[in-house]
Amino acid sequence: MKIKYMLPLILLLLTGARSNAQKVPVQKPEFLEYTHSKWVDSIMNTLDPDEKIGQLLMVRAYSNKEEKHKQDILDLINKHKIGGVVFFQGNPEKQVQLMNEFQQASEIPLLGAIDAEWGLGMRLDNTVSYPFQMALGAIQDNALIYEMGKEIAGQIKRSGLHINFAPVADINNNPDNPVINARSFGEDKKNVTAKVIAYMKGMQDSGLLTTAKHFPGHGDTNVDSHHDLPVLNHSRTRMDTLEIYPFKELIKAGINGVMVAHLNIPVLDTTGKPATLSRQIATSLLQDELGFEGLIITDAMGMKGVTKGNAPGIVDRDALMAGNDILELSEDVEKAIFEIRKAVQKGMIREKDIDAKVRKVLAAKQWAKLSDYRPMESKNIVRDLNTPHARLLNRKLVEASLTVLKNDGNILPVSGLEKLKIASVSVGASEETVFQKTLALYTAVDHFRLPHDASSAAIEKLKEQLDDYNLIIIGIHDQGRLPKNQVGFPEPVLAFLKEISGKNSIITSFKNPYVLDKIAGIEHAGGLIVAYQDSKLTEELSAQLIFGAFGASGKLPVRIGNKFPIGSGMETKGGIRFKYTLPEEAGMNSEFLHRKVDSLMQEAMDNKAIPGGQVFIAKDGKVVLYKAYGFQDYSDTVAVRKTDLYDLASVTKISSSLPALMQFYDQGKFDIDKNLGDYLPYFKNSDKGDLSFREILAHQAGLTPWIAYWKNTLRKNGSYKWSTIKKDSSSRFPIRIADHMWLHRNYRKKIYKAIKKSPLTGKKEYLYSGLVFYLMPEMVENMSNTPFLTYLDNEIYRKLGATTLTYNPLSGFPKERIVPTEHDYEFRHLPIHGTVHDEGAAMMGGISSNAGLFANANDLAKLMQMYLNMGTYGGDRYIEESTFREFTRAQFPENNNHRGLGFDKPYLESKGADGNTAADATESSFGHTGFTGTMVWMDPEKRILYVFLSNRVLPTRENTKLYKLNTRTNIQQVIYDALKE
Repeated sequence: MKIKYMLPLILLLLTGARSNAQKVPVQKPEFLEYTHSKWVDSIMNTLDPDEKIGQLLMVRAYSNKEEKHKQDILDLINKHKIGGVVFFQGNPEKQVQLMNEFQQASEIPLLGAIDAEWGLGMRLDNTVSYPFQMALGAIQDNALIYEMGKEIAGQIKRSGLHINFAPVADINNNPDNPVINARSFGEDKKNVTAKVIAYMKGMQDSGLLTTAKHFPGHGDTNVDSHHDLPVLNHSRTRMDTLEIYPFKELIKAGINGVMVAHLNIPVLDTTGKPATLSRQIATSLLQDELGFEGLIITDAMGMKGVTKGNAPGIVDRDALMAGNDILELSEDVEKAIFEIRKAVQKGMIREKDIDAKVRKVLAAKQWAKLSDYRPMESKNIVRDLNTPHARLLNRKLVEASLTVLKNDGNILPVSGLEKLKIASVSVGASEETVFQKTLALYTAVDHFRLPHDASSAAIEKLKEQLDDYNLIIIGIHDQGRLPKNQVGFPEPVLAFLKEISGKNSIITSFKNPYVLDKIAGIEHAGGLIVAYQDSKLTEELSAQLIFGAFGASGKLPVRIGNKFPIGSGMETKGGIRFKYTLPEEAGMNSEFLHRKVDSLMQEAMDNKAIPGGQVFIAKDGKVVLYKAYGFQDYSDTVAVRKTDLYDLASVTKISSSLPALMQFYDQGKFDIDKNLGDYLPYFKNSDKGDLSFREILAHQAGLTPWIAYWKNTLRKNGSYKWSTIKKDSSSRFPIRIADHMWLHRNYRKKIYKAIKKSPLTGKKEYLYSGLVFYLMPEMVENMSNTPFLTYLDNEIYRKLGATTLTYNPLSGFPKERIVPTEHDYEFRHLPIHGTVHDEGAAMMGGISSNAGLFANANDLAKLMQMYLNMGTYGGDRYIEESTFREFTRAQFPENNNHRGLGFDKPYLESKGADGNTAADATESSFGHTGFTGTMVWMDPEKRILYVFLSNRVLPTRENTKLYKLNTRTNIQQVIYDALKE
């Protein structure tokens, strides 16, 4: 044999050897078992040649277009018996209605498809958008990806469709890729492969057809095939071991479909044809070599990557000749059928090959249950597509994707709040962001914004303002729909980011991760978080991560230049502060919980028991409901906000001196079995001197319940005694009660004297009394050698981040943020707004342990969660657990006294309507209520925290409807009931 003939033969043998060596056992797609079913056979017997071709065509459909669009599709269905439709933008109700109409018009059930790579939200309004695949690439638990696949499958099927053109199996190894990029799971082929298989299996296990794309790999391109034909100049070894690798593994795993891309790959086809039109790629490689027998689908046939230089109809024919089964979005259905029919007549395409393709399409329809087609109901579809499970899964995915690249000095999670002055800067945002609002849930944060086009002067001003802060939290925002690899900031803004990136800064990037390589110096930030995309959910959860609601676990799925390699990512501590989430994450029913609580609050407002209020519910440290209801007063003008402050009334008793006394108990400075006279010598030689604090705090010391101190300031004619109250302040009258009321500086002594002289009942039995709580601030000061408010702020409130937990709130908050209480026409002669309701506390300068504290529900809950945690919160221990066990147990149950030390407890025999708690509250639970209509309650056994704030005393304390309706404990019972639902 001559050498010139031997070389081609040797090459052919080598090629065959390589092809045979690469063949591996594959799992056939399940739908193939139906290719010769009775249903498929019966339909094949009814189709003429043109109708068979029609079954291989899918056309574009929108649910947000005019009537003509619908009629055009109906014409294609009636005239050409097209095989299916691919839905794009619109809304789910209209999509279902249209699909039902299309199915009704079609003699053969239509295959409904959608390109929903990150869920229906990619195409439809009012539906869930899951994270882009690059964010998912950071997740370490692929079971979450599988669960997402199942959920997306259920949503797509509920919207009347049967196939998802996903997952994207491309390995994005080109940071400048303009079309794949964030749509890819990343750069590591094994990570990408594991995740595309998990996603695929989740969908297919739930009865949805899937399509891996874009074969043989679109990741290393710098051209968008929508606009031109990309060229991949790689060796065959490179293609086999990298680009094609995920597709091989998907085929082994039983993928239903593969979408062929518009790519020019010379090593696979020297003709320069797009892969879509290449028999060497769509048949020889994909089917013969890789053994794929499922549906082969073209990428959209209107893209410039395939239409350039190819006429409509002809290009469809060539795609079918190349080996594709379904032509997606043909530009001209009639021309496509004409050219394909002509090719069959000329012998360019065998009729039996057309039949085989049609049988595959029909088999896929039967597997998708279209052989038993029923119209889809559009009623309640938006609710069905936005279930709590779907929303919670989305949160879990985002949470698991967040990636911490820097954590110098364990700056994350943020600790030592009492030492920090924190600023947040949103770069590229036009208004206060969700990120900033969520940061503010944890502590006081001053917010700043830097527009993407900020001037140098604006930047200099901002830098001067930031000099006062020792922690700066920066969010780098992206306003685009897709997180593209573009910085989008001018040089002055980039210079600012470089300068601000230091050890006292935490930066969260909501942009494409590749952007970090284009921001100089960002790697020097003390904390650096990659959120991968900008959405309300990524912003909210990134802020929660910063304060330790949960820990970071994400790993970078791509390399960021020379700054961070693939796999970078640090774990951080979580579970140390509140996690704001959905009730389902705490094992509760969202719909039931919100409906019942809303209903009970509405009932109270309708009956004018309260004008409005705040409700806060947490389970296991997870905030499952935090809402503001109604208005600040009955005038219906100022709606209650979650940031508004309420007068806590007697909840002050367990929120001020009591935690300090427990700390002193731990330190050996305070003994509950010592007496009042031991700590306040003024009372030593009185009948109060020998009262033990165990008895006092359990309300079993026989003290008088209450003294109307204010009545001693009045003459018989109702005017104020000259020695007590003046209209103007002075050195002798420095204590402000109201604008026109200034109390004598020594009046506190009169209060002490009144307490000292008050009669004892002579019985050691339960009788609620707040008298000694007026004295406790002095005790705290004596034991700590620190002013009372300073001690509370430094040792408790600021450390907790409870910055609205305060006395005399007008000194730090605008009046409009403070909810008014009673119209006092007996003592102060004015509506009370911004000062304490309790007269005695007002006469103590607003500072007492009996009453006087203000807060919003969120900040009060931080203190209560510390109690529920038996002394810990935010990674700090405030009080020993043994101390809490002692203070929160019933001290004298043998005397029918249900009280703990300072804390209220459930009645020993009565609960529910006849008790002070919900019927299901456990014996270990504890809390307190307040005269203004407040309640806090903790249940350590069930890990439940409940805060209820209202101003039921508006306009008068005589309004007792809140008690009669039993609103507070009825809502508390709903919490327990929600756990049973």
